[in-house]
Amino acid sequence: MSALLDLVLDAHGGLKPWQDARTVHAEGSIGGLLWSLRGQEGILSTTDATVDVQQQRLVFEGFTGPRLRGLFTPDRVAIERQNGEVVAERSAPRDAFAGHGPDTPWDQLHALYFAGYALWNYLTAPYLLTLPGVVVEELEPWREADEDWRRLRAVFPQALATHSTEQVFYCNAAGLLRRHDYAPDVLGGTPAAHLSEHHVRASGLVFPTHRYVVPVQEDGHAASEPILITIDLTDISVT
Repeated sequence: MSALLDLVLDAHGGLKPWQDARTVHAEGSIGGLLWSLRGQEGILSTTDATVDVQQQRLVFEGFTGPRLRGLFTPDRVAIERQNGEVVAERSAPRDAFAGHGPDTPWDQLHALYFAGYALWNYLTAPYLLTLPGVVVEELEPWREADEDWRRLRAVFPQALATHSTEQVFYCNAAGLLRRHDYAPDVLGGTPAAHLSEHHVRASGLVFPTHRYVVPVQEDGHAASEPILITIDLTDISVT
């Protein structure tokens, strides 16, 4: 691992505690312009998610209804009743985005796949940068909002469900992640900047509680609007 990745991992609780963690549970709200553009406004306005840290799996409790849950894995998404009865499901869910344009409406399973893999990535960062097949390198520093941020470029393996093969993670002098750049394949590859702030500690691990996603300007800096996605977490716990 690089010295910068070591700094970032230490700032977020240390590698060993992440390796020992089984789940991250987060409650809060996910909003922003993206969901209305895709015909799914409010679908995650109340979010109750549990992430499996050591494998790509996430469960949204109350997804689309009070006695339903949404299950994400890279190869399958499903909406189920509490007794396990399947209401709707889709195998190879990423393939369902083929041919989509900027205004193509989503169904609930599209939203479940996108939110599932995205939130899994966010709630396991920076630990996911240590997973097999992920290659990281330090880039030159970046000046943003009157701060000097260090940057890690990550290249992800095809087996990992994520926004795009190449992504860039920015951290402040303390090693806390503050920005994350990607160009989501399922959204046509348009560059986006994901800003993170208001970090809290839960069972020794550190997570930002406020996140928002905006377009990237031509000069590489984050635009102020439109705000495409917001993530506000009010409760985080680790087991």
